[in-house]
Amino acid sequence: MDWTRGHTIGRGSTATVSVATSIQSGDVFAVKSVELSQSGFLQREQKILSSIISPFIVSYKGCDVTRKNNKVMYNLFLEYMPSGSLSNAIHAHDGGRLDESLIRIFTYQILQGLDYLHLNGLVHCDIKSSNILVAQSGAKIADFGCAKRVEQQGPIAGTPMFMAPEVARGEEQGFASDIWALGCTVIEMASGGTPWHNVSDPVSIIYRAGYSGHLPEFPCCLSEQARDFLDKCLRGDPKERWTASQLLEHPFLVGEFNKQIQESTPSSTSPTSILDQGIWNSLDESESLESLVLVSSGGESSAGERIRGLSLLSGEPSWDCDDQNWITAREGGSEEGDTVMDDIEYKDQVAGW
Repeated sequence: MDWTRGHTIGRGSTATVSVATSIQSGDVFAVKSVELSQSGFLQREQKILSSIISPFIVSYKGCDVTRKNNKVMYNLFLEYMPSGSLSNAIHAHDGGRLDESLIRIFTYQILQGLDYLHLNGLVHCDIKSSNILVAQSGAKIADFGCAKRVEQQGPIAGTPMFMAPEVARGEEQGFASDIWALGCTVIEMASGGTPWHNVSDPVSIIYRAGYSGHLPEFPCCLSEQARDFLDKCLRGDPKERWTASQLLEHPFLVGEFNKQIQESTPSSTSPTSILDQGIWNSLDESESLESLVLVSSGGESSAGERIRGLSLLSGEPSWDCDDQNWITAREGGSEEGDTVMDDIEYKDQVAGW
């Protein structure tokens, strides 16, 4: 596929994320790029994402290897989510936290994604609000850099603040650890803060989660149903935590409001063309395609309207980069652009790593 690279919208320690567009179709997508010599984690992410498809998970669009500025780059193509992360939505919302109706919607959608992953034998290993991306259709799970097959042995991965006790102790990391992290994410949405709000040092967090016997504090603003839901997620013994399938049947997520949740979740409304409405919503630089988002409109609006209000940005877009030009990915002789390698060279390079 011939494509052009646009603005950088995310940057980690080794990888960058940019907006890109297909020359043939005009489709817009996100491209996560890293030097091929350091691309093992990105190739693992590609292997997982290419094997799954769900409206509650950011879609895989392909991959390739290019040369850029005399460096060989591995590129992973992903669905473009212009409204950024749930973390941004929380902090941009009035009061820096979400009301319970929005928490219910996003929790339902994250759980749908987790249920799909778990039924397919996959553990995400790093559920948190900054790894949940928001579109007009709702929330989608992203960033599979730590994900693994449930039976796969390997080092513990993830973010200490969201680690279940058994993960913090280095014992196991299975489906139940994703459920614990979901509970921590609900606390994020309800409080606007971290689940261990009075601890910041990673070593102290791991000790608190793994060895103290304490649980994260449940926000007092939540209803009894929501607090009971958290209780089912945040149990010290992983065998006592409810599964994703069980939690989808919890009273917090079922009933009349469940109809609004389902109606607010079409199969896909992500932008695909640079001509689509709202495609130039602003994106800030951070690890997980995080961006600026509008506050929710509140009131008696439907679930779908609430999500759309939360995901859309008003006014003119604001970019960190001044250069608005696109860089052509397949243009021989361009020192700054990406040059796509041919198929044989691509396979040889990937096989070498």
